[in-house]
Formats: sequence, C-alpha cells, structure tokens
Amino acid sequence: MNIGWIGAGKMGMPMMASLLAAGHAVRLYEPANIAREQAQALGATRAQNPADAARDAHAVFSSLPDDAALLTVAPAVFEGTAPGVLYVDTSTVSPQASATVARAAEAAGVSYLRAPVSGTPVQAHERALTTIVSGPRDAFEAARLLLSRWGPNLRYVGEQEQARSMKLVLNLMVGATAAMMAEALALGSKGGIRWDDLLDVMASSALASPLLKVKAAQLRQRDFSPLFSCAQMAKDLRLILAAGSDADVPLPLAALVSQLNAISLAHGRGGEDYIASVMTAEMLAAAGPVLDDDDTGDAR
Repeated sequence: MNIGWIGAGKMGMPMMASLLAAGHAVRLYEPANIAREQAQALGATRAQNPADAARDAHAVFSSLPDDAALLTVAPAVFEGTAPGVLYVDTSTVSPQASATVARAAEAAGVSYLRAPVSGTPVQAHERALTTIVSGPRDAFEAARLLLSRWGPNLRYVGEQEQARSMKLVLNLMVGATAAMMAEALALGSKGGIRWDDLLDVMASSALASPLLKVKAAQLRQRDFSPLFSCAQMAKDLRLILAAGSDADVPLPLAALVSQLNAISLAHGRGGEDYIASVMTAEMLAAAGPVLDDDDTGDAR
C-alpha cells in the first residue's frame, strides 16, 4: 500500500518505521534534515511538502507537534489527495482544532480519523503503543490493520472528537502522577530515606503502575533526558485547562500541576523530561536525594 507520512519526530519515526517493516511504501514529508535522512535510510522516499506526501497515497498519516501544525498540514493533505482517501492524525491537539479539520475533510470527501497514541518512544520502537481512535466507524475498520502495526491495543471511542478528549484525560493523569511523585520523593528525602529505598518501595507498593515503574527506573539514574519534555507537558496542560473551561469542568489539580511545571520551565528545564518536576520539588523543599556514597547520580 502507498502511504503518505508527515512528521518523523520521536514518536512519528518509529511508527512510520513499523509500516515500512510491514512492506508498505512510505512517502515522507519531514522538514528536519537529520530525521528525514534517518527515515530515508529506513526506506522512506522523500516528499517535497505535505501535498506531495499525500499524492497517490491510499492513506495519509501525520504526527505533529500542535494545533497550528495540524491546521497547516491538513488542508495541504486534502489538496494533494483524492476523495475517498483515508487521513489519520496521531497528534495530541485540541478538540476544537481537530473539529475544524473534520469539517474540511468532509468537504474534501476524505475519511478523517483522530488517532492519538498513548506510550513512550521506547514503546513505539517496541510496537507496544495504545491507539485511541474516533471518526467514521467504517474508516476505523479499514485502518485497523495499519493502526495495529505500532501496537495491538486499539480502542474506538466514537465518531467525533472523543479520541482527542481521551488523550487529554490520559495526559492529565500523567502530569498529576509526576507531580505527586515529585512531592512524595521530596518529602521522603527530607525524612532521611535513601533514594533507592524510596524508589524500590514505590515500585513494589499498591500504588505501583506501569508509568510509575518507568519513571522510577529513570529516576534511579537521575536521568532527566526527555522522553516527553516539560515544554511538551506545558502545551498539553494548556489544552487540558482549555478543555475544562470549555466544558465547565473545574480542574484545580490540573492548574496546580501546570504551575509546578511552569516553575520547572522558569528554571531552564523546558528541554528536560517532565519528571524533572522532581528537581523542582526538591528545590522548593531544600531537600536533595539521600544517595549512597558510591552513587554517582546527579543530585541537582
């Protein structure tokens, strides 16, 4: 099958690679030189722009950073493709921007699926992502095999913007979990508990979750290299708070998480992983981790 793909970032690249590995021909538009060259090395061919990526494709996918990118890319896709083609966007964007694209897709005769994913770049490489899908049910059934290439867990949640809302629900829980861990770890450190003991007990307790275990492994090494950065979390928290305002849903916890993340940004941690909120909580509490003498972890 001929696939158009737009956006080969940390998530888009391994997802696209899964389609290549399945034998599909992928025509990619990616403006970043390094990512584009990596994709070409995997077997993708180069498109000059989004419309070119969509031309002659049976299905077009995009993995984009924000609303503005989606609202720019989608009209170009509709310009380059033929009626009846499937367009699948996997980005985390607002329901409002997505609904705008839905109206344009309908006018162009394009089947539009909203298909954000839940997981990390590591899970994307392992083809273990969860994909949340909304849009026309028949389009979902037609796309099911393609979507399953980067993970077997598919959940269809409705015909309109439910998938966008579901992704914001999940990311609110992710942000709140990180903030909770940050404050709990600062409290434990201030109480004199060894860093490894804190993480070991958390990971084996009734509170353990796949996310907590992943972040505990990262924190054990004091590794704040970004899987999902503080700056990206700030964008998603803005979307979450706006969605709450639009729906008249008070989100006081989300607002507090946003403020804690804003402190991380103010201290230059925007490019670090969102779990760098741990360092922010430590700074506020004047509490560094209690490390073993032979531990070379960074105790900033």
